[in-house]
Amino acid sequence: MSTATAVKVLSDRIGRIEVSATMAITAEALRLKATGINLSDFGAGEPHFETPRHIKDAAIEAINKGFTRYTAVAGVPEVRKAIVDRHKADFGTDYAVDECVFTTGGKLALFNALQVLVDHGDEVILPVPYWVSFKDIIQYAGGVPVFVESKESENFRVTASMIEAAITEKTKCIILNTPSNPSGAVVSKADLEGIVRLAHERGIYVLLDECYVYLSFDGELFSGASFTDCKEHVVVLGSLSKTYAMTGWRAGFALGPKQIIGAMSKLQSQSTSNAASMVQKASIAALMGSQECVSEMRADYIKLRDRILEGFKSIPGLTCTVPQGAFYVYPNISAFIGKGGIKSASDLAAKLLSEAHVVVVPGEAFGTDEHIRLSYAVSADVIDEGVKRIREFLAGLK
Repeated sequence: MSTATAVKVLSDRIGRIEVSATMAITAEALRLKATGINLSDFGAGEPHFETPRHIKDAAIEAINKGFTRYTAVAGVPEVRKAIVDRHKADFGTDYAVDECVFTTGGKLALFNALQVLVDHGDEVILPVPYWVSFKDIIQYAGGVPVFVESKESENFRVTASMIEAAITEKTKCIILNTPSNPSGAVVSKADLEGIVRLAHERGIYVLLDECYVYLSFDGELFSGASFTDCKEHVVVLGSLSKTYAMTGWRAGFALGPKQIIGAMSKLQSQSTSNAASMVQKASIAALMGSQECVSEMRADYIKLRDRILEGFKSIPGLTCTVPQGAFYVYPNISAFIGKGGIKSASDLAAKLLSEAHVVVVPGEAFGTDEHIRLSYAVSADVIDEGVKRIREFLAGLK
């Protein structure tokens, strides 16, 4: 009788990544909601606003007119021109249409950029705390994340000197997410210019995750791509999801050197191909239409940020930096570790969900051990009820 030989099923590369923590939390929250449990849900990073009417209407019109077929892989010229023109108007950049690719969400733009730039062993500098997917996508590409620890006492601020200290001969890319998910920190314009110019001088690529670039709360809006003499080493990774409340539409893009954009388009041609045709039409309407909706949403987020921070003041032991952008707070929960059998942020998040019915994401997913992330892109009532539940739960820990 022959002995069966063990057969390897899964590739090594799939073992380099984990399931997205935010998606896992969202799945569990949906499961609990389906059982009838009322949750205070601060988990998913998703605007609570409806997609503006004129954007919906553009998609409906496209469908009714039969604009439902394949398009060019990189997107129709009109949507890429709309992206280029919007970015130029807002940030003074000078991209051509063939330096733009439209993608199925901003995450795909990030994934494809790292896949075409990073070889095995290449180092990618990544400030901490970081968005959950950065580390995994770097590792999937075969790269090595080099973590740059920001200081909570300095509002998680990332500086040019911090980035410079992390550069080695193996550094291929630097990822900057500003405003930051999860901390809401914003890289100052001076430091952003310093990082971009430093990278350009050393032949390193700066990947600018601008998902929240229009949700910066203090002063002018700015982009690291505005320093146009350095554009050879800058790749903008953009998304319409947060700016226009279009998360489910999966509308993203990249701007960058023609060679890199061409390679990203080639990779996309062998994976997703073009983004949905009617989504491209809706995106044109978003980018070319009135931007008043963006200003209105940003103003509301500031009010919601202030409301949840004020609520936190009623919770002894809980401390939190003041976010400068995005729509997250990242409170420090170290005062509660060791109480009530809680050994980590993950333990606290699990107990908040099962016992207090509050959805948060543990800090381990973002590279820190003593924080939880809450999205305040919710209604004021959800904030008030959620803060009340957290306060009562934490007060009961012994």
